[in-house]
Amino acid sequence: MNGHAIWTMYRHEMARFNRTLGQSLVSPVLSTSLYFVVFGAALGSRIDEVEGVAYGAFIVPGLVMLSVMTQSISNASFGIYFPKFIGTIYEHLSAPVSFIEIAIGYVGAAATKALIVGGIILGTAFFFVDLQILHPFAMLAFLVLTCVSFSLLGFIIGLWAKNFEQLQIVPLLIITPLVFLGGSFYSITMLPPVWQTLSLFNPVVYLISGFRWAFFGQSDIAVGWSLAAIALFTVICIGIVGWIFRTGWRLRD
Repeated sequence: MNGHAIWTMYRHEMARFNRTLGQSLVSPVLSTSLYFVVFGAALGSRIDEVEGVAYGAFIVPGLVMLSVMTQSISNASFGIYFPKFIGTIYEHLSAPVSFIEIAIGYVGAAATKALIVGGIILGTAFFFVDLQILHPFAMLAFLVLTCVSFSLLGFIIGLWAKNFEQLQIVPLLIITPLVFLGGSFYSITMLPPVWQTLSLFNPVVYLISGFRWAFFGQSDIAVGWSLAAIALFTVICIGIVGWIFRTGWRLRD
């Protein structure tokens, strides 16, 4: 394992994050504040509690997951696409580093950025609602696993994209709708039976449910299934990344 190469790529990506620190941090905080105003105040005045939890606190795990997923994908996809765009990706491919080391460097940096943003959003939530975390270690584990798995997905999107517009297709048309339909702002038990069954085919439901369990000890899906779902998703993403580097798909265009 070439630790020096991994650290170099990781440090380079984190330096880009530091250069846009204000934009990277202020924007999520403002967005979260708006969500609390719109959903927490407007809907919270009509929905007092969900499963015994105050509605303002109930939506916090969903808000954190929404930001973490989008940030992970955005950071990772742009991070690997830009070297493709300017041609420096060939230096990585010709250097004595494996695809695992390249992925660790870029995905690790993207996951770190998303984790920082998630932590700031969680801290912001304490200013709006009375929040307690019953299982802090489980919460941190779910947060880290989500950052890593969706950074891997973003890494794949960056390798697949041929232009900057394609970088936004999957997050806007697939991930964001799945998050909003995945129980971010409601419990799937509030839905009619048919829609509850359909929701089980949404992988985001398992992530948000497990993350919410870490806060309140309640979930729509068994925690074991949530962990299995995120583990399976991570393994699939790693396999796809390995296949791309072995075959050179979209790397030789």
